[in-house]
Amino acid sequence: MAEDPQKKPSQAPISPVKNFFAGGFGGVCLVFVGHPLDTIKVRLQTQPKPLPGQSLIYSGTFDCFKKTLVQEGIRGLYKGMAAPIVGVTPMFAICFFGFGLGKKLQQRTPDDVLTYPQLFAAGMLSGVFTTAIMAPGERIKCLLQIQAASGETKYGGPLDCAKQLYREAGIRGVYKGTVLTLMRDVPASGMYFMTYEWLKNILTPQGQSVSDLSVPRILLAGGMAGIFNWAVGIPPDVLKSRFQTAPPGKYPNGFRDVLRELVREEGVMSLYKGFTAVMIRAFPANAACFLGFEVAMKFLNWLAPSL
Repeated sequence: MAEDPQKKPSQAPISPVKNFFAGGFGGVCLVFVGHPLDTIKVRLQTQPKPLPGQSLIYSGTFDCFKKTLVQEGIRGLYKGMAAPIVGVTPMFAICFFGFGLGKKLQQRTPDDVLTYPQLFAAGMLSGVFTTAIMAPGERIKCLLQIQAASGETKYGGPLDCAKQLYREAGIRGVYKGTVLTLMRDVPASGMYFMTYEWLKNILTPQGQSVSDLSVPRILLAGGMAGIFNWAVGIPPDVLKSRFQTAPPGKYPNGFRDVLRELVREEGVMSLYKGFTAVMIRAFPANAACFLGFEVAMKFLNWLAPSL
């Protein structure tokens, strides 16, 4: 993806503060649209290996969706959503703030148009920024999602889960899986934002501004950015889900033990467990996220043009 010299759209000065607030709103949009398929993804990734003669609990994405809906109703698809909703507003706010800051740091003047490698670097910075919130939020979410599937009730909710984790293992228990979260989010976030900016430029008619892109084209660019993001992020995400939901002490060497066990017992393709659910979710959820972000940015630019 080389820089397109013909597409040097007029752009408002980059404001990390506006990115912060608009990103938070975009993140809320993403969770409401995408959480049901995230629940299915985690259940597929963490279901136990069947004993000889037994079959898997879920044979695939649609089987998991059907069983969850029949056994738990629509509420079952939204299990564990409180944790990402509470965490997602500051997380996406920080994510988009990090991207805005990463872009601003690389500009010599406010009119500089960044290259795609520079946009990728700015996106990677956003992945570093979000890990502090993402790692514990993902840990709690995954535990609540698999608890609902197993039928056991150990945690009364996100706060109770966080308190029990802290009581059992301290802050390390809450932040279990942080390295894998970084391994997933840093390169995936780079791909995420670079792809979105690239597609916005591609989809902008000659002579028009990127800021005037139509809603369907924003949805297309945002949805495809989500797919590219997860194409990079799903293998470390599988490892992270397995590691974060494992009993204490099961993987003493961290993600290396998880990787060895998965590849030995289930093959390399086990690193793409939940792929269908992820990709079905990625397009609409991230389309909603970026549309929410762009709408919020337009509102903020109108409300406070000098911010």
